[in-house]
Amino acid sequence: MSTPHILVVEDDLHIRTGLQDILESEHYTVTAVGNGREALATHHADAFALILLDIMMPEVSGYDVCREIRRRDPQVPIIMLTAKGQELDKVIGLELGADDYITKPFGVRELLARIGAVLRRSQRSAGADDTLPDHFAFGPATIFRRTYRGQLGERQFALTAIEMELVETLHAHPGEVLTRDELMRLVWGQQYFGTTRTLDQHVAQLRKKIEPNPQRPIVITTAHGIGYRYEGEGAGAAE
Repeated sequence: MSTPHILVVEDDLHIRTGLQDILESEHYTVTAVGNGREALATHHADAFALILLDIMMPEVSGYDVCREIRRRDPQVPIIMLTAKGQELDKVIGLELGADDYITKPFGVRELLARIGAVLRRSQRSAGADDTLPDHFAFGPATIFRRTYRGQLGERQFALTAIEMELVETLHAHPGEVLTRDELMRLVWGQQYFGTTRTLDQHVAQLRKKIEPNPQRPIVITTAHGIGYRYEGEGAGAAE
């Protein structure tokens, strides 16, 4: 079995070299580049199992790289690296399609746990049950599994791999309240190192795409203090 190929995008040479050394010591194949332009060219020329992407880079930022990669490829997992602790930076990254984020400085154990969790989730998605329909209703929206796209009325939208995993997980449990911990385990895996705030941000981004009015969700509703409920295919149908 080939080892996962990871693209590291980091403009700080010491951090970039350290990340490469750590990942190669864990038997990952690593390509490391120092700026956004190289990242886009390298991604275009090769296939990667995961991208570690620094946000704060000159000329072409990590946000710009993430936006362009997501336009080309909705499925490759992206973990953003940020030196900032501000919530806004993390939200912007997730809005652009990142799967997760790690705030610098981070420990080796946390880094490897996050990478492992995202890769396991990606592998589960790739091996998903092909007996599921290619398209299905999710509330008033229609989801197209193979193209990672959806449609709500006349509006079409793209879904990231993790958003598709969330949709499929919620769709499998209509009417049930799934706790945040359950959703984290089902979507990210048992060993995920992150917090439920990451889940909340992904749900917020998904609602912007599939809800008729994201400010008053009727498809994915919140069970306050517990988790989320998918209301079923009839949600919003009578509106």
